[in-house]
Amino acid sequence: MSEPASISSGIAARYATAIFEISKEGKSLDKLEANLGDLQSALADSADLRDLISSPVISRADQGAAIAALGKKMDLETVLQNGLGLMADKRRLFVLPQLVKQLQEMISEDKGEMTAEVTSARELTIAQADKLAQTLKARMGKDVKINATVDESLIGGLVVKVGSKMIDTSIRSRLNSLQNAMKEVG
Repeated sequence: MSEPASISSGIAARYATAIFEISKEGKSLDKLEANLGDLQSALADSADLRDLISSPVISRADQGAAIAALGKKMDLETVLQNGLGLMADKRRLFVLPQLVKQLQEMISEDKGEMTAEVTSARELTIAQADKLAQTLKARMGKDVKINATVDESLIGGLVVKVGSKMIDTSIRSRLNSLQNAMKEVG
């Protein structure tokens, strides 16, 4: 992991821990989880929001006002709104994507779930995702929540990451292995 990514992850972890603990105390983890899904969608869909959180040109006050307005509009949990406001004040909004991811992982762990990052060449159908979740549950012994993405360069197959384990059954990976084997022979 590169140093800036490690620093960002550390910053996000501290804010995530505080927000999670306060939400858990207030018994509002379900609303926080829904808010995180909405926030993740907003980050994915809005270039303006991504610019807002990462631009060094936008002042602290403007970032804080924009985040406060966003929090009210999205009806975010109070603890999350306060955390985002503090992050804006401290110029830490650039870690928002990592914060969302870490909070989602903490909530999943609290519920006894695991999250599997699944990358496929084509979008998984509901039946395929359900069958994969059942298979992973049998292997891991916990409920598994699928976070699916599409990468057409895989050609076919899947890349599944659960915790520190990775299973790569993609055709791209097999072709790369075959290419490396051919280089060793000749």
